[in-house]
Amino acid sequence: MDHSSNSLLPLETLRAFDAAARTGSFSAAAERLNLTHGAVSRQIAKLEDWLGLKVFERGARGVTLTNEGNRLHLRTTEAFALISVDSDRWVEPRGTAVVRLASIPSVSGLWLMPRMAMLENDPTRLRIVLDVDNRQADLADEGIDLSVRCGRGRIPGRVSVQLFEEHLFPIASPGLAREIGSGDPARLLKFPLINDSDASGWRAWLAAQDMDYRPRPQDRRFEDYNLVLDAAAHGLGIALARPPLTEHQIQSGRLVAVDDRTALNPVSYWLDRPVGRPRAAAADLARRIATQAGLAAEKVDQFIEAES
Repeated sequence: MDHSSNSLLPLETLRAFDAAARTGSFSAAAERLNLTHGAVSRQIAKLEDWLGLKVFERGARGVTLTNEGNRLHLRTTEAFALISVDSDRWVEPRGTAVVRLASIPSVSGLWLMPRMAMLENDPTRLRIVLDVDNRQADLADEGIDLSVRCGRGRIPGRVSVQLFEEHLFPIASPGLAREIGSGDPARLLKFPLINDSDASGWRAWLAAQDMDYRPRPQDRRFEDYNLVLDAAAHGLGIALARPPLTEHQIQSGRLVAVDDRTALNPVSYWLDRPVGRPRAAAADLARRIATQAGLAAEKVDQFIEAES
C-alpha cells in the first residue's frame, strides 16, 4: 500500500510493535516499555490500520507475527540498529519509577521546573520525563502518564482535576511602572497591553473594572507566556501576572505590579491522566503535584481512583 500521502507513524508505534514482536505478548511489551496493555494494543491497532493488514495473530497465550508482520519486524530491527549505531540521539530512561509528564512551555518553565527537584525526590525518588508541547496529545497512545495544562474545563477521554485558578493583575518593568504611576485603571490604556494566546485575560481584567477591551494596533501578542513576560521585562508594554507562574519574576524585582486590582482568569490549570488505573509511580507524582498546587487530598484521591 502506498502511504506517500499519509502522515508518518510515530516512533512510539514502531517501538510498541518491536517490543510485542520480541516478547510475543502485549502485556510483556507494555511492561518493557512502561506502558499499559491498552496503550500497546492501541499502537498495534494504529499500525495495522495504517498498513491495511494484520501484523499479529492473537492467541490465548500471546501473539505471533504474521508473514507480513515478520517482514516488517526485520525492517524495523534494521532501522533501530541504524539509529542506535554512532548516534547521539537521546534515549529516555524507562522503568517502574519513571513517569512521563506533559505540559506546555510556560507551565513547564515557570511552575514545574522550580518544583522539579522536590517532585522527583520527596519523599522517595521518581524520574520525571517532561514532554514539552503545545499539542493536546492523546495521552494513552503516546504513553504519557500525566499532563498539566491550561484550559476552560475537562477534555473528553481523560480523567481531569482542577489544580488551581489565577487571579490576574497588571505588571510591567520597574522603569515603565514608574511612568505608569498609580490612579484610575483607565490610565493603563495609554500604554501597549501585552496578550498571550488570546485577549481573554485583559478582557476579563478590564471588564472587572467596568471597561471594554478589544486589541488595538499598539498592543502586542505572543503565543507563549514566557515571551509575554520577557516582553514586559524589556519595557514593551503591560502584561498580566498569572500567579503562581509569575511569583519568581515578581520576587526578583524583574517585574512589578502596576495595579493591585485583580480579576479571575477564565482559564485555569488542570491535571489530566489517561482513562484507566494509573501506575503506582504516576499516582505518586499526581499526589506530589497536587500538594504543590494546594489541592485537597480527597480530590486527588478521587482523581487517582476514578475509572473515567
